[in-house]
Amino acid sequence: MSRYRRENLETQVERERTEFFAALNNLDRRSFLKVAAASCAAATAAGATFGSFQPLRFVGAQEDAAAGTASNGGFKVAYISDSHLYVKEKNDRFANALMRAVDDVNAMEEQPDFVFYGGDLAQLGRPEELQLGYDILKELKAPLKIMVGEHDWYYDMGEKWKSLFGEPQWSFDHKGVRFVCLMSVLEEDFWTERKMTPAERMSTVAGLDNRVQRPFQVGEASRKWLEETLADCPNDKPIVVFSHSPLYQLYKDWNFWTEDAEEVQAILSRFDKVTVIHGHTHQLLTNQIDNISFHGLLSTAWPWPYAPQGTPELTVPMNRSDPFNAMDGCGDGEFRVSAEGLVDKVYNIWNRKPILVPAAYVRDGDESQMPPRPNLPNY
Repeated sequence: MSRYRRENLETQVERERTEFFAALNNLDRRSFLKVAAASCAAATAAGATFGSFQPLRFVGAQEDAAAGTASNGGFKVAYISDSHLYVKEKNDRFANALMRAVDDVNAMEEQPDFVFYGGDLAQLGRPEELQLGYDILKELKAPLKIMVGEHDWYYDMGEKWKSLFGEPQWSFDHKGVRFVCLMSVLEEDFWTERKMTPAERMSTVAGLDNRVQRPFQVGEASRKWLEETLADCPNDKPIVVFSHSPLYQLYKDWNFWTEDAEEVQAILSRFDKVTVIHGHTHQLLTNQIDNISFHGLLSTAWPWPYAPQGTPELTVPMNRSDPFNAMDGCGDGEFRVSAEGLVDKVYNIWNRKPILVPAAYVRDGDESQMPPRPNLPNY
């Protein structure tokens, strides 16, 4: 057990107890019985000791629909994203939330083939923030694949990041699927002319809507790298691309935007099955552009509101977050890759039922597979 868990264990137990009873109010009868049975089994196995404590994970009917993909020839990948860590002495809430996500993944009965982290591990890019994230994430049981976000990069232009995690772009094949991670948060230099310090540069990039920074882009060199990385892949090979910023143009005023997204899409256009998994937007977000399916990631730090315009029509917005519950609207999740290379996405929103976004809904427009509409629409 890490020192972070030891320091916060009693607080975590009390928080999970409170959330357990709050969540019971939102469960249907079938899900209630599953939670009750699981809780009894966990209590028996743990012997009611703190040392054996595991956080509760609420399983609903939506998650049932995603179960079984791995056993049918596919596999599961867990994800965590956008933790925005400060140094622990300044703000330990975000560190506790990341630990909760790590515990969620480690408690999965079926362990994932790997865990993907979607970027923005740090808030201000300071070495001590990134080191804290490294120390927490190393507690994962499954292998970790990690992507950089703008909050991780612009304090020292990636120096500490690369010392901990390596290069920001990588690719590998796994069970017939080519996985590619793009560094998609490059910005044209706006800081040299203004004689900004590293801290000022990072603060500007972190602001998102200050109209000083430049739009995100993948960049010519990385687009060429992507083409070369995929050159040996036949058109029918499934491709999964990880990108911190969405690889389409959603809402420029908040920099929910990638300037050269269409050029990246053109590189991916020859493939039959392409899925892009992106962070940055802190919400359930679904899009389909030609042959490419897009899925956003939840944050463990806070949920963003939906943009006032441009939200993709396939998106079923998350339920309104409770402003009195700091963790509401946050979470982690998983995606399941079928034997055919299609992706079903599960959003494990803390304190609520998981939400499944099946490939059949995104790629084929099958409205019978649409995620349930929220009863409290988002702001």
